[in-house]
Amino acid sequence: MKKTKLNIAITGLNNTDNPGPGIPVIRSIRESDEFDVRIIGLAYENLEPGIYMADMVDKTYQIPYPSAGSDILMKRIEYINSVENIDVLIPNLDAELFTFMKSEKRLEEMGIHTFLPTMAQFEERHKSNLMEFGKKYGIKVPFSKLITNTWDVRKIGHEFEYPVLVKGKFYDAYIAYNDDQVINHFNKISAKWGVPVIIQEFVKGTEVNVVALGDGNGNTVGAVPMRKQYITDKGKAWGGITLGDENMLKITKDLIAATKWRGGMELEMIKTIDNEYYMIEINPRIPAWVYLAVGAGQNIPEALVKLAMGMDVPTFKNYEVGAMFIRYSYDLIGNIKQFEKLSIFGEL
Repeated sequence: MKKTKLNIAITGLNNTDNPGPGIPVIRSIRESDEFDVRIIGLAYENLEPGIYMADMVDKTYQIPYPSAGSDILMKRIEYINSVENIDVLIPNLDAELFTFMKSEKRLEEMGIHTFLPTMAQFEERHKSNLMEFGKKYGIKVPFSKLITNTWDVRKIGHEFEYPVLVKGKFYDAYIAYNDDQVINHFNKISAKWGVPVIIQEFVKGTEVNVVALGDGNGNTVGAVPMRKQYITDKGKAWGGITLGDENMLKITKDLIAATKWRGGMELEMIKTIDNEYYMIEINPRIPAWVYLAVGAGQNIPEALVKLAMGMDVPTFKNYEVGAMFIRYSYDLIGNIKQFEKLSIFGEL
């Protein structure tokens, strides 16, 4: 069978102890039986490990942070596209999604295909809007409140029982057991991600997650639930196992049907000892543990590429229950000349 040749640009190459989804997405797409791909890495920092993985990334370009402005970022993408003729672009980081969604029409004019959530879908599932989201779609969500300064901490004492979760609007979540710890976490998070910071009720139970893909018409192309077996101090899964949990799948499929979700997503839930499910977060992109789904029989990144290219995508029917993943560290050996070339010319 002749494979379709595609040039695919991918972000999120920061494969560290707080891994981005880029390398797992690339690994998944490279295993496709239908695509012959050239991978163009898009990196924000010149020490993102994926840059130096020659078997994963064919060429890397440094791009400006979205905070520099969408026009500056798009002009850089225009230049890269003039060299690489990009077919599909897959952004993998929460903080960049707004800019790429906003620029979707401009990307289309360049001939670059994406498959991203709509702006309305992206905004309504925000952590700051999660309580309203839960009420709208009939999903249990822990009580939460937004704070914008440390004075607010003293005001929320009568609304919460400790411990509570302190969350950034894009990333980071910490458990706090008293007001002083909330203030400490607030200062750390707001300095990095800005305000508001979210204070969320702590629900005791087991953290479970689902990676899923919606076709934009209310259909679930694929969905695989898992339980974290090993968690880092940043709350990231360093090991996990797929679950045969029909309740999690029903919640996911019902949500995708109701929202007509477009693109990849990750649902983070807490399952209580009473078998109740509380949604604690909805990430509007493929998670870093997606390769577990591929290993279990659902190549979700490959299906995402097909959707972006307007190809027919059959729905995944099954996956292997009990498939397990374990992350590990690996030392890459390179040369300072690679670092210098990327730093000076913005390409490697």
